[in-house]
Parts: sequence; structure tokens; C-alpha cells
Amino acid sequence: MNRDENISVLRETVRLLERKLGLLNEIQASCCGVTFAQCHAIVEIGRAKSISLNDLANILGLDKSTMSRTVNHLVNSHLAVREIEPKDRRYILISLTEEGWNTYKTIEAEMNAYFAQVYHRLPEDKRAQVVESLQLLLQALAANECCQKCM
Repeated sequence: MNRDENISVLRETVRLLERKLGLLNEIQASCCGVTFAQCHAIVEIGRAKSISLNDLANILGLDKSTMSRTVNHLVNSHLAVREIEPKDRRYILISLTEEGWNTYKTIEAEMNAYFAQVYHRLPEDKRAQVVESLQLLLQALAANECCQKCM
């Protein structure tokens, strides 16, 4: 394959991978009674234990108003709470409620089980190579974020 063909194959492979993972996330998220965006927010809040709205929006690549609506829904659904940072009262921290923690644990357990199955379906001698290649791809994508709007 020549360079242009390799680039086309890379683009198509990433597009299909993104679609497959997006569909998987939507299916998994709907099983827990939350939307795709809420699922991602719950996972990031759970991993951070407590996080600001700005930091959460930055991690998820969303604008603050979109993130605020998502968090409002989580709060109204009793999955998250907002708390004022004691050191800076202008700073709002978001954390999960007990129900939110249960949802987070369910999402994490289901996704871990799914990806364990995927991992074990890879040829054993290629598993480390696949993981390393995906990490390299992610680094290359992060270093070249000039065209997010057209992806």
C-alpha cells in the first residue's frame, strides 16, 4: 500500500472504531438509565471523586453550558451533588451521591467485563501490540487537534 492508501485506511479504521465504541457506549449507558453524555460525566466524576464543572467540561471536551445542563440532570436525578469549595466559594465541586456511585460502579464493571472479552479475543501474541498501537494513535490524535470540528 502507498502512503495515501495507508492514510485512507487509517481514517476509515478510526471512523469505524469510533462508531463501534460510540454505539457500545450508548447501549451500555442506556442500560444504566442515563444518556451517553451523562454516562461519561458519571465516569469522570467517579474517577476524580470530586471535580469542578470547568475541569469536567475540559476533560470531556464540552463547553461549560452543555456540561452544566448535563450536571443539572445528574443532580435532579439524585446521581450527583454540587458543593461549594470551602477555600474558594466561587468554585463549585461536583461529586456523586450514593446512587451515583452505584451507577458508576455498574458502568465500570460492565465496561471492564466487555473489554476483557475483547482483549481475550485478540491473538495472545498481538495483545500488547494492539494496546501500544492504540496508545500511540491516541497520542498522535491529541497532538494534532486542529480539526476536531470536521471529524
